[in-house]
Amino acid sequence: MSLLTEADEVSTIAFGYMGSKALFNALELGIFTALADGAKDTAALSAETGAPAERLRTLLTALSGLGLVALKDGAWVNAPAADAFLAKGAKYDFGDYLRLQVGRQMYSLIDQIDDALSGAPADEHVTSYADWFSDEGEARLYSESQHAGSLGPARQLAKSLDLAGATSLLDVGGGTGAFAITLCERNPQLTATVVEFENVAALGRRYVEEAGLSDRVRYVVGDGREDIWPKGQDVVLMSYLFSGVPAEAHGTLVRRAFDHLVPGGTFVVHDFLVHPDRSGPRLAALWQLQHMAFTPDGRSLTSRDVTGLMEAAGFEDIEVAPMIPELTMTVRGRRPA
Repeated sequence: MSLLTEADEVSTIAFGYMGSKALFNALELGIFTALADGAKDTAALSAETGAPAERLRTLLTALSGLGLVALKDGAWVNAPAADAFLAKGAKYDFGDYLRLQVGRQMYSLIDQIDDALSGAPADEHVTSYADWFSDEGEARLYSESQHAGSLGPARQLAKSLDLAGATSLLDVGGGTGAFAITLCERNPQLTATVVEFENVAALGRRYVEEAGLSDRVRYVVGDGREDIWPKGQDVVLMSYLFSGVPAEAHGTLVRRAFDHLVPGGTFVVHDFLVHPDRSGPRLAALWQLQHMAFTPDGRSLTSRDVTGLMEAAGFEDIEVAPMIPELTMTVRGRRPA
């Protein structure tokens, strides 16, 4: 990441929240979905979305400035990325993840970073995932949107992770089972256990049933930091877990993964990780910051931090690889045979 030199570059950062809100409102109104079947002028979009025409034009102009739509011959069209990732029904659509989890939940929590940095008491703030997910409604909103956001990375992992000889997978903090379901669908010999809080597990069982995998994917209910995992696993997966728990838990989690794997078993960490020199990726660094809003005792992790924990626990053949471009990485290790 090159260092900034211009005033407008600083302004781009300061005004970033405006762009975020433009995107979230466009998703709420269904603009990208409305444009997926062809160009429409402002009047047509106003009629379809119910937004007043002139106000909608202001939003569309902001979206155009962001590169999400364009005005061509008096009608608005989607950018290729909007068609691919933000229109409902698109193969790689993760618009609901952005609209519901990031837009409705995390955006409203971001001011908690102020108190986290000042060391002020949390008062009535959300201070952990356990706290957050104790509310059934919040757990549902977060988990259902996260399911949509996790399917893409799960498909990527399924393509890159050779599980031909594996029959058991343990997914700690596995949410609604997007990774477990996807990996089991690709590997018919595989069974999976997901460790998750009750309100999330209840939702996950529905997704598992819809996938026709109730006989191969089961839930263990509880806090994944507790020793409630089944042993003798071929694969242990922790996706987004390290960024969601206090830093003091990381070493214990890695050592427990080692102990619960069979000899030769594989451990996979997937999370928001930055380079050892902390130069980026920018999106991963920003995600680490926003996690501090509700995990104030978390840690900004580098890929080297995770490999170091794995080495200390006894893992071998440790590899780091990008997953979601500029956002997440995987760190994989093997328990010696």
